[in-house]
Amino acid sequence: MSASDRREREKNQRRAQILDAARQVLFAEGMAGASMNKIARTAELSVGTLYVYFENQEELFAALQEEGLDLLYAMIRRATGGRVSPAEKLRRVARAYLTFSRRHRKYFDIYNYFLSSPEVTFPDELKRRIDRHGDRILSLVAGVLAEYAPEGPAGREPRRCALVFWSTLHGLLQFRKLRDTILAGENVDDLYHYSVDSLLKSFSENSPDPLV
Repeated sequence: MSASDRREREKNQRRAQILDAARQVLFAEGMAGASMNKIARTAELSVGTLYVYFENQEELFAALQEEGLDLLYAMIRRATGGRVSPAEKLRRVARAYLTFSRRHRKYFDIYNYFLSSPEVTFPDELKRRIDRHGDRILSLVAGVLAEYAPEGPAGREPRRCALVFWSTLHGLLQFRKLRDTILAGENVDDLYHYSVDSLLKSFSENSPDPLV
């Protein structure tokens, strides 16, 4: 291994070390308590080293979101591929997001933390950077929706339907927190998939065979 390759590997390892520490502190302390000093102590690095890799706290937390969204995008891209019907692709998208929320719970929680915390603000450039990751996912879903029901609402307004589809999935995943109260006795996974099929039917209400 050349010296430049070794330096690059060490740089990537150090960056991962900082991100790991940031995740730990964020979940233990929340955004307000997740200072660069605490992250540095958790990573066993100097504060100055953190600023070599990340300009500020916002950029560090944006990087965590981007990591998770890149992973989710890869899962959704796989779900929308293959020689299956558009309806099945959309069901696969729903299953992929469900799997992501369980298998990659920390990333899902980070994603949800920033969505549900109105006090968290990012500079405009960081917002745009994060939004581009989300837009890639929505574009995949919108493309399949347009193919699924070209004569129905999904064909006429695929992006709007993609927004409804995705926000419904996310809301249902959040709804799982109520499984011991108002959802007691419900099979939450069955409710999730029932909701997906209901959405698909509504998106293709003018199509002759909406769920095929």
